[in-house]
Amino acid sequence: MKTLLNLIWLVLAGFWLAVGYAVAGLICCVLIVTIPFGIAAFRIAGYTLWPFGRTVVDKPSAGAGALLGNLIWIVFAGWWLALGHLTTGIALCLTVIGIPLGIANFKLIPVSLLPLGKEIVPSNQPFA
Repeated sequence: MKTLLNLIWLVLAGFWLAVGYAVAGLICCVLIVTIPFGIAAFRIAGYTLWPFGRTVVDKPSAGAGALLGNLIWIVFAGWWLALGHLTTGIALCLTVIGIPLGIANFKLIPVSLLPLGKEIVPSNQPFA
C-alpha cells in the first residue's frame, strides 16, 4: 500500500514539491555559509519524493545552532515551501482519493519550516 500511495503522490504532488526543495537547495549551496541549509533542503526533497513509509523525528544532538539556523531558514525559504505544501494539501483534499495525500502534505509543513535538527527515519506504521 505504501508503494501505491508513493507512486500516486509522486505523480500528483511529490515531483513538483521536490523540485521546489531542490531549487532552494541549489540557491543555498551557492554561498559557502548556507551549505547546511542546502543539504537540509536536498534531504527533504528526497523525503518529499517518497514520503510514505518514513517519518521525521527530532535529532537528539540538535542544539542552539539548529534553532538559529531554523529561524534564518523560515525567513528566506521555509515559509515559501510551507505555503506550497498548504496549497497542494488543500487542493488534494478536494477529492476523495487525494485526502491521504493532502494529509501527508500537511504533515510536511513542520519540517518545511524547521528542517535543521530533524532526521528522516523509516516508519513502522502502515500509512505514516
